[in-house]
Amino acid sequence: MELIQTLNPKCCTTDLHGKTKDQVLLALSELVCKNPALEGIDPQEVFIQLKTRESQGSTGFGKGIAIPHARLDSVKDFVVAVGVSRRGLPFDALDKRKCRLFFVILGPSDGAADHLKVLAAISRLASQPDVKKELLKSPSGIGLYETLARRVADLNTSFHTRKAMKLMFLVLYYEDLLYDILEYFLAQGIDGATITEGYGMGQYISNVPLFAEFIGFMQPRKNQSKTIMAIFPAEQENQLIAGIEEITGNLNTSQGAMIMTTDLSFYKGTMKVM
Repeated sequence: MELIQTLNPKCCTTDLHGKTKDQVLLALSELVCKNPALEGIDPQEVFIQLKTRESQGSTGFGKGIAIPHARLDSVKDFVVAVGVSRRGLPFDALDKRKCRLFFVILGPSDGAADHLKVLAAISRLASQPDVKKELLKSPSGIGLYETLARRVADLNTSFHTRKAMKLMFLVLYYEDLLYDILEYFLAQGIDGATITEGYGMGQYISNVPLFAEFIGFMQPRKNQSKTIMAIFPAEQENQLIAGIEEITGNLNTSQGAMIMTTDLSFYKGTMKVM
């Protein structure tokens, strides 16, 4: 599902009004119900659900932006509405400032995972200062829609063309392996990493009388660890792990090292300092 598919020009306005938070929520409910996908749904029903969500905590997250949202049994597809207030409207925002840019998200009750994705995408988009500035300057609802469509397309392009990346945590209890690992990383094109020092559980439970006789035989250096954190292209995962095990030995049968990797949904910046 693409974010642009949730938008409709009829659900974009640069003339949002309201003297109270309830009035703003009602205006937004009426705006989002202009989408043909919500035909037959009463704006009052939407208002009640948005207000119920607001009672759990304000969706005005600061810097003049609010993203009220709700899930309804009667909604089959995700729908987004966008409203701009020139002067700002009261919305109990976390930073106590009035809100000027509003996004409304409605989704089906059974779409929690997709709801989070839509919410994250809009939050990421609205949090970009240049995007926010351009949206607030839109001359009309159509202009607001066109700006959003272009910005969403730009966002999709930047994320779709970027390589899928992963984050690796490599914990080593044998420091003499550290430099061999780093040398291998450099050979594989990973020229930036962060290394932290830590202690294994044995460092602490050896001081507990109940376990002391079992842990005491361990050398102090085996209780200390180095953790290497590095970002690498997902396509290199199997190759990197195989190369690391040539240095550490089979990690399923040997002790002293452990690898964990996780997908990265977002990253910015670099660990490279050379």
